[in-house]
Amino acid sequence: MQIPKFKLGLPQRYAAVLLLCFFGQCLWLTAHTSMTQSDYDYARCGREMWEKPSPLAGYFTSCGNMQDGTAAYRVTGLPLTIQRIVLGFAPGATTWEMRHELSYVNIIIRLPFILLGMWLGGGIWWVSRRLFGNLGGFLSLALYCFSPPILVASTHPNNEIIAMWGLFGMVYTAIGVAHAMQGPRNKWRPRIALLAISLGVTATAHIFAAAIGLLLALLLMLYLAEHRRGDVLQVLTIASLAAFGLLFLSYDLRAGALLYVFAGGGARFWISLSGFKYLFSNPFCGGFYAALMVALLFYVAMRRSRYFGNLAPLLCALAILPFITTSVHSQPWLWALPFLFTFVGGVFADLFETRQRKYFLGLSGALLLVQISLCLYNLQQITQ
Repeated sequence: MQIPKFKLGLPQRYAAVLLLCFFGQCLWLTAHTSMTQSDYDYARCGREMWEKPSPLAGYFTSCGNMQDGTAAYRVTGLPLTIQRIVLGFAPGATTWEMRHELSYVNIIIRLPFILLGMWLGGGIWWVSRRLFGNLGGFLSLALYCFSPPILVASTHPNNEIIAMWGLFGMVYTAIGVAHAMQGPRNKWRPRIALLAISLGVTATAHIFAAAIGLLLALLLMLYLAEHRRGDVLQVLTIASLAAFGLLFLSYDLRAGALLYVFAGGGARFWISLSGFKYLFSNPFCGGFYAALMVALLFYVAMRRSRYFGNLAPLLCALAILPFITTSVHSQPWLWALPFLFTFVGGVFADLFETRQRKYFLGLSGALLLVQISLCLYNLQQITQ
């Protein structure tokens, strides 16, 4: 099977410009905010996972056993471990000591999360563009790149950005697997492998996010697979076993540490309206809120917008928003944002195809300018 050639046309260049704007904002935030105690904890415990076992008997690291997943710790600690080896620091050198020796530790521990944020933005653009065309893809990506909650999540060590990346990838990979199941079996394998990886990565970040993603994948695949519905459970079982192996590997194959994720209540949840409150409580997301309200209004009013491409991200977001975790810190409302950006891009793409195309293009441009202005003002306020 030949790999299709990547063409750097105008759409790809425009998307790259938006992602570079996102990268610049993240660098600005990083340069103007100092490391917090949470950053040090992620770095210290992440280095312990890579370099040595915990000095405390019965615990995975000196931070204890991880309930919220190892992904963010390992992503934060890996660059420091590589840096220590390359530059010849002693194995016992602390992150604090390394910080005073190297002025760029701040960017080193945050850069992987910035790149993950860019990767997720690229994924949103790719999905939205394939579903809704260039204009829908650009609108979804622009709202993502100038979203203050996304920028904050991309500039500090945390599991939320990893869970967002994995959950969004899992849902749309599952949709891709369901479509591939209508064809020959040899085309299933690469997509099943991607599904297993995205499920495993999500589980290493938040086990509850992986559970939500697995349920959404099951429902979407059962809906789309049609005559292949009997194979859906088999495919998801294979992907789940591979993902469990990746999760076990992230705990250095230590069964006790892995079992604590389940015994410690890492997946306990409750239903609450607080997710909606957090989603709509940021005054610097006014442009996005207005665009979302317009999209919801026209989704209900306009029949041409009520199709699976728009319905799927909306239902995924609505399924995620009511949940809160009760034993670990997490922000499920953040996990819903990529789906909402995709939904807004899809509905506006339909509006751009109506007779009032110019008016809706002007409206979307105005809303984007409002959101960009609010986002940049927020960056200025944070870094003062």
